[in-house]
Amino acid sequence: MRTAKPLLAALALGLAVTSVQAAEEVVVYSSRIDELIKPVFDAYTAKTGVKVKFITDKEAPLMQRIKAEGENTPADLLLTVDAGNLWQAEQMGILQPFDSPVLDRNIPPQYRSSTDSWTGLSLRARTIFYSTERVKPEELSTYEDLADPKWEGRLCLRTSKKVYNQSLTATLIETHGAKKAEEIVKGWVDNLATDVFADDTALLQAIDAGQCDVGVANTYYYGRLHKENPELRVKPFWPNQNDRGVHVNLSGIGLTRHAPHPEAAKQLVEWMTTEEAQRIFADLNQEYPANPGVKPSDEVAAWGSFKADSIPVEVAGKRQAEAIRLMDRVGWN
Repeated sequence: MRTAKPLLAALALGLAVTSVQAAEEVVVYSSRIDELIKPVFDAYTAKTGVKVKFITDKEAPLMQRIKAEGENTPADLLLTVDAGNLWQAEQMGILQPFDSPVLDRNIPPQYRSSTDSWTGLSLRARTIFYSTERVKPEELSTYEDLADPKWEGRLCLRTSKKVYNQSLTATLIETHGAKKAEEIVKGWVDNLATDVFADDTALLQAIDAGQCDVGVANTYYYGRLHKENPELRVKPFWPNQNDRGVHVNLSGIGLTRHAPHPEAAKQLVEWMTTEEAQRIFADLNQEYPANPGVKPSDEVAAWGSFKADSIPVEVAGKRQAEAIRLMDRVGWN
C-alpha cells in the first residue's frame, strides 16, 4: 500500500501534465492557402506559446471530415472563406455557438452568425472591375446595370460553381426578389463576351488583355495581381453607392461542436479579431480587416473608400440553394 500511494500520485500528476500539454495546442481545419494563414498562427504562438496545428483542404471535404469524426474530431476550429460555407457548416451541426464580449466589440454583427456560431475575420468586396482603356468610370453604376444591352459582348464572369458568385446572387434575391434577380442574372449571361472563367485572376487578366471590358471579381485577387503588375490596365469600381452598397463577403472561423480544447480555441479566435492579427490579414492578402477599427493596407486604401451593403452576410448561406437553382435556369455555367 505504501508503494501504491506514490504510484497513484505520480499517475495523477502525469495525467494533469498531459492535460496541460494538450491545451497548449489548438487544431484548425483550414481551407485557406497555407502561406496566408501560417504567419497569423506563428504570431499567436510567439505571443502565447500555444501551438496552432492546421490541416489544409477544400472546405467541403473538411466539413464532411468534421462531421464524420464526430466526438473524436481533433479539430477545434474550422477556418474557411465565404459566409455561405460557414452557414452550411452551421446547418450541418458541426459548429457550436459561443458568446464573446471581445467579438461583440471587434466585429460588426452583419459579419457574424446571428447564432454566434462563427465570425468573420477578413473582408473582401466582390465588385466591378473595368478596362481603363475602353471604359470610362462614369459609364458604370450598379451590378444591375451590367445586364443592360450596352454591355453585350463586353462582360466577363467567373463560373457559377464558385461560392463567391452564389453569394452575390443570393444577395440579389434578398434585395430584389427571385423574379427580378433572375432577370438581372439572365442579362449578365446574355452579355458575356466569352466563356466563364475558372478563377478571378484569369478574369482580370482577360479584361487587361482586351477579351472583355468589365467583370466582377473579389478585391484581393486584384490586389495580388496589381502588386505583381502595377501597369495593369484594370481598376475597381464601387457600384450601388446611391442605394444598398457594394457586396462584401468574408473569410471566417467557427468553433467545432466537439472541440477538444474549446477555451484555448476561443482565445485564439478572439485574438484573431484584434488589431495585431487583423493587420497581418490586411497586409498579407490585400483583404479588408473585419475589425472596423483597423485600417486596410496602403495598397488597398489607395483604391478609395466605399459604402458596403449592410445585408447580414449569412443571407448568402440561407439563399444559397435558391441562388444555385436560379443560376442554372439562366445558363450560367
